[in-house]
Amino acid sequence: QVQLVESGGGLVQAGGSLRLSCEASGSIFSISAMGWYRQAPGKQRELVATITSGGSTNYIDSVKGRFTISRDNAKNTVYLQMNSLKPEDTAVYFCNAFIRTGLYSAHDYWGKGTLVTVSS
Repeated sequence: QVQLVESGGGLVQAGGSLRLSCEASGSIFSISAMGWYRQAPGKQRELVATITSGGSTNYIDSVKGRFTISRDNAKNTVYLQMNSLKPEDTAVYFCNAFIRTGLYSAHDYWGKGTLVTVSS
């Protein structure tokens, strides 16, 4: 069984920074892409950033230059450094990873989310 556990959310003033972490644990054979999504109140979940196992990254336009995604493959952990936070970044942030648990078994896994609140 695989689990993704996020941490690092909280309340911060506009202009501040937070660093989110997400560790995958369990019967993991390999992890390919990892990413962060967010869901604001009353809105659909949206992709924020992704990173491949080789370190290639992708961001939505609204966070480019402010957020940085990174990963530590040895720790099965993905990070999201969020700087210059804005009230519109307020959302529950979810970790996602495509994990192979065996030679013939691979699935998308999700964390339960961590709340980020940015006050103006």
